[in-house]
Amino acid sequence: MSSSINLRAVDALDRDAFVQTFGSVFEHFPQAALGAYEKRPFASVSALHEAMMNVVRHLDVDAQRAFLNRHPLLSGANVRAGTMTADSDAEQNSAGLGELTSEEDALLERLNAVYLARHGFPFIVCVRHYTREGIFSAFERRIARSTRDELDEALAQIAAITHARLNARLS
Repeated sequence: MSSSINLRAVDALDRDAFVQTFGSVFEHFPQAALGAYEKRPFASVSALHEAMMNVVRHLDVDAQRAFLNRHPLLSGANVRAGTMTADSDAEQNSAGLGELTSEEDALLERLNAVYLARHGFPFIVCVRHYTREGIFSAFERRIARSTRDELDEALAQIAAITHARLNARLS
């Protein structure tokens, strides 16, 4: 299937093809596509995205945390090693995380450890909306917030990330 399809074609996909096409929009969570499939037809890309986001929003808190823990840490080492999904790799590369200095790498590793220990899930940010410096600033600011606020923020960031991914597939 072409990487660029229109909504009428989306609505015509059978369940397996729909999940194959959109199952990777949400990091290691094809259930978002599976749940959205039942909501066809879609009036817009935003409606498709909202149907997928609603699957995540309706998970209980423990399941949301498990979902968030499927996301990779922001990491220059991960970018250089190529150990992430193609989407995550491209997104983190777009923010220059593959070109961090050794000091920035060490700082990012420390921030990841502190955030993860405090909140129980990785720091998630739509890196395309930030400069490298902005990512570090957001990281430091968000560590001190409540875990409930961070869970909400992580889901908002996931919404931005996945909307961009979905637009890329449907452009």
